[in-house]
Amino acid sequence: MEALDIARWQFGITTVYHFLMVPLTIGLGLVVAALQTAWVRTGKEEYLRMTKFWGKLFLINFILGLATGLVQEFQFGMAWSEYSRFVGDVFGAPLALESLLAFFTESVFLGLWIFGWKRLPKKVHLATIWITTLASMLSAYFILAANSWMQHPVGVEMVDGRPVMNDIWAVLTNNTLLVAFPHTIFGAFAVAGGFLLGIAWYHLWKRRRDGIDTVDDRGYVVVGERPETGRDKTDHAVWLRSLRIGAAVAVVAFAGVAVSGDLQGKLMFEQQPMKMAAAEAACHDGTGFSVLSIGDPGAVNCEDVDTLIEIPGMLSFLANGDFDTEIRGVNTLLEEYADAYGTHLPDDEMYGTNAGAEIDYTPNFAVTYWGFRIMIGFGGIAAVAAAFALWVVRKGTVPESKWLMRLAVFGILAPFGANSAGWIFTEMGRQPFVVAPNPTGVDGVFMFTAAAVSPGVNIGELLFSVSAFTLVYLALLIVEVRLLFKFVRGGVPAAMPGLLHGDDDEGSSGGLDSAGGDPDGGPEKKKDDVLDFAY
Repeated sequence: MEALDIARWQFGITTVYHFLMVPLTIGLGLVVAALQTAWVRTGKEEYLRMTKFWGKLFLINFILGLATGLVQEFQFGMAWSEYSRFVGDVFGAPLALESLLAFFTESVFLGLWIFGWKRLPKKVHLATIWITTLASMLSAYFILAANSWMQHPVGVEMVDGRPVMNDIWAVLTNNTLLVAFPHTIFGAFAVAGGFLLGIAWYHLWKRRRDGIDTVDDRGYVVVGERPETGRDKTDHAVWLRSLRIGAAVAVVAFAGVAVSGDLQGKLMFEQQPMKMAAAEAACHDGTGFSVLSIGDPGAVNCEDVDTLIEIPGMLSFLANGDFDTEIRGVNTLLEEYADAYGTHLPDDEMYGTNAGAEIDYTPNFAVTYWGFRIMIGFGGIAAVAAAFALWVVRKGTVPESKWLMRLAVFGILAPFGANSAGWIFTEMGRQPFVVAPNPTGVDGVFMFTAAAVSPGVNIGELLFSVSAFTLVYLALLIVEVRLLFKFVRGGVPAAMPGLLHGDDDEGSSGGLDSAGGDPDGGPEKKKDDVLDFAY
């Protein structure tokens, strides 16, 4: 194994782990903002409880996402200095905008939201969570602007062998970005929808298991109460409404993902035809879509792949919207890429031991082929499950089946898997380029991955860092999962402890006023602490 391979593993591990938290932060943030808006408009207690509970989980995820995201910036300079040198003039603007404009705004107003309960007017406090949510989406836009430039470089000119940006507007309106952004945002909503659905299903099932809720002869719910545990009729409304909202969001999100994904796929056939050919294991020119192909799990060439099931015309439809346009296969594209970008890496010291090596333009078939299908398959499963959940809860509760409950909870992972698989497919399918060439852009604006790694790092240093990062991230994963489990199991009272004391004071964290006394004028129960809500 070479330094390049270890560096790629390191960046892949940290990036995929961080990206597990990004879609939940974006999607759940918007849901929380909408729930708080409903509470401010209607004054209904159930919306306040929903805001507090889902807001607590949103904060846990946000904080862990922040901690894991910081590592990305250091890796650019530590393990990928040549890459940073090449893209630095282009990435400087969007990444600066992300840090100084979007992230700064997001962090400041999130702090105001956390500590602003009962301290800011309701509508002002509501504005803080909306600004936070919109800023997080803006942050995603700028990050995707940088990534989309790697997929499809625009708005630059070559100066002394480096791309220099001459049109920031072209970078910020890159057509690759304009389809990647809605696809990513809809994917985030799918994650949030599945998250609400699975957790709400668990709590409705738990109310059934504990005998709080029953059903009549027609199967309709008879809502019961145990106020001493905070599980009253409003608690039932919290979970029922959360499940319905989550399921509806998941269904709509899948539709958005499908439409934006179709547009993105058609663009990829133009801009990165090899990636899409590898995703279909389409070795030869044709119109057929491979439903199932088999081969060596580590296959990187067409000799190791056999197509078992194929739909004629479908590949042409995905690429062009018709059924008869022939799509170039891997074998044809290999010749085109070799003619355009060479057959061997330059004999330059920046390529290290890879200098002069033969270039393999074929991405790993197993990763691209199955990554593409896992992305679509998990997304479809999540959407079908959401539609099923909407039908099941039409009578006000969920079945007593423990297995259905477990499926609903484990189903939370499906949209996470779809998002991660899509991200891996997008990045791995671009190989052997770290900056893919633009077929219609400026000549020479591309970079081989072999040239991007820092020349000053050695295998030992990279092995140590990847091991350390993996262990640290594993610890952070354990912390996040334990926190999420703790507050999910605790239900709404975990976010609003005052419910256990029979206190539903709106916007309170612990059920007391800001001075620390009992709202009714009685003796002090406990000192008010906004961290009851924040942590």
